[in-house]
Amino acid sequence: MHRVLLIDDDVELTTMLSQYLAYEGFDVRAVHDGGTGAGEAATNLYSIVVLDIMMPRLSGIEVLRRIRERSAVPVLMLTARGDNVDKIVGLNMGADDYVSKPCTPAELVARIRAILRRTETRAAAEPSSAPRVLKAGELVLWPGSRRATWHGEPLELTGTEFSLLEVLASHVGKLVSKQDISLQAFDRSLVRFDRRIDVHISAIRQKLGTRSDGQSWIQSVRGLGYQLLEG
Repeated sequence: MHRVLLIDDDVELTTMLSQYLAYEGFDVRAVHDGGTGAGEAATNLYSIVVLDIMMPRLSGIEVLRRIRERSAVPVLMLTARGDNVDKIVGLNMGADDYVSKPCTPAELVARIRAILRRTETRAAAEPSSAPRVLKAGELVLWPGSRRATWHGEPLELTGTEFSLLEVLASHVGKLVSKQDISLQAFDRSLVRFDRRIDVHISAIRQKLGTRSDGQSWIQSVRGLGYQLLEG
């Protein structure tokens, strides 16, 4: 059973969401202040954290920062509808996805399941003696354990960043449309004005650095998609 941590100061909302998530088969705990939530998330006892951005005293952005200092647990943000600033800041800081409030419980469950599908470890399903390895030049990915190295050194990635890089590495040297990236990495079609792919790609670029010619390892073709360059 997947364990979900809800961090939101709205007691009525978290009670309703907790009941719905429990009905859908999740083990849920709700906390109503950021400090407690950050500490609880760092225990690594949860499969995913659902975090409200707009909270008094300790904001969701600060809670996210504290979580990422100590844990790679997937984080789904709850944001105000139309507030693109919080969405982009959250994604840059390592959130895996966001849902705009108000949202239906069914939409939240669908988004949680999509994140878990692409981030949970698949190592148990693979032969331990021969785990699948994906190589693209100096980039090596182990999809089963969600582990990556770059030039022989560990490459720290969020779950979503790993999924995006896995898609690009699977098509190294080829242009991959943003629609295909969204379908393969997020399990859903790309919607208009959705910038989450661009934000995550920007974070991955920073981690990979630049080539000897000064170019980014991930090239973009405006309006079309992205390409991971070969070594």
